[in-house]
Amino acid sequence: MQESGEMYLESILVLSKKGKPVRSLDVANYLGYSKASVSRAMGILKKGEYILIDDNGYITLTPSGSKIAKTIYERHVVISEILMELGVDMKTAEEDACRIEHVISDKSFKALKKHRKNNGK
Repeated sequence: MQESGEMYLESILVLSKKGKPVRSLDVANYLGYSKASVSRAMGILKKGEYILIDDNGYITLTPSGSKIAKTIYERHVVISEILMELGVDMKTAEEDACRIEHVISDKSFKALKKHRKNNGK
């Protein structure tokens, strides 16, 4: 899956954690993207069976979409926390984690988590 698809899935996950139904407009506002871009992306994600969209336009993650979203979200959280522990300011850590989370290998991410666990976090 491309980075943009991962971003959309992660955004749906984050928005759904707020307890309200998620719509394309919510995703557009959250990411700062145009409604047309998000609508196109939702169509692609739906076709790939990563999301479901009901008759009211509410979006839910399928099991495969949820798995990807949770993986990317975990990476984001862990990487941003590690960067802040190293003294990086929150804004920069969040921005950098957002880029790193899509390219880091599973092997390297597991090593980061192991290192962090071994150091009491």
